[in-house]
Amino acid sequence: MPSPRLLVIEGNSPQTMADHLAVGGVPASKGYSDLLREVLPGAVVDICYPGDPTALLPEGAGLAGYDGIAITGSSLHIYNGGAEVMRQVELVRAALSTGTPLFGSCWGLQVITAAAGGSVRKNPKGREIGFGRGIRLTEAGRKHPMYVGKLDVFNAPTVHLDEVEALPAGATVLATNAVSDVQSVEIRTNGSVAWAVQYHPEYPLREIAAIARRIGTRLIEEGFFADAADIKTFSDDLETLDRDPACKRLAWRHGISKNILDRKLRISEVANWVEFQVLPMRVKRGRG
Repeated sequence: MPSPRLLVIEGNSPQTMADHLAVGGVPASKGYSDLLREVLPGAVVDICYPGDPTALLPEGAGLAGYDGIAITGSSLHIYNGGAEVMRQVELVRAALSTGTPLFGSCWGLQVITAAAGGSVRKNPKGREIGFGRGIRLTEAGRKHPMYVGKLDVFNAPTVHLDEVEALPAGATVLATNAVSDVQSVEIRTNGSVAWAVQYHPEYPLREIAAIARRIGTRLIEEGFFADAADIKTFSDDLETLDRDPACKRLAWRHGISKNILDRKLRISEVANWVEFQVLPMRVKRGRG
């Protein structure tokens, strides 16, 4: 029996990936692929880089050959267009025609929305950074398999400036909060099912710390931090808490709840996608 095969679509440009590495971060696609191998032991996980205009991308039958496709976050903006964006929209649109299950985080939600016919805008309420607070399941969300084992109201790692403006046909909102009406969604189109979240269940705290260092100047301009020293304190605290989730002092200081500190709870959306979407599709296609 062949090993499960998954594809991770890296949403960032090569420059952003290099910048993130320079501040001690891990490329989004590596973090995602490592998590998927952990959730689905023995899986073969490929990565493609549509944000690089020179990179080769899978097509048609190649996309259908995967048991699941996950899409990372990105510093790009749908409404800016350009090759870095449109190659991703076209790739995801092609993926949505294959029946292969999709999962998207943050940019992943936005690019799936655009590929399915919806629209994305800069959030008029501003950036959500660090932790999405008070994310509340809708009635549909409370019944949805993506949220098996999740609280009805929870916090999650997040960093985004944009949000879904208009949903495509076949979309069901699963979670919302005071910053974005669409915090998660299921989209059914062309015989495919995509689950997507505006936050980052795949991010450990150290990745939020690295992002704060990478975009620190913008965060100071937007009023989230007073200066570089303030960012350093925040990042250092998160990295300490990442190493020691039981540190009550720092968890209290930053209001970080168990559903973030408990790794199993934090990544449950991804694990549930594998259990309830990827594995059943693998069986349906005679692969497992």
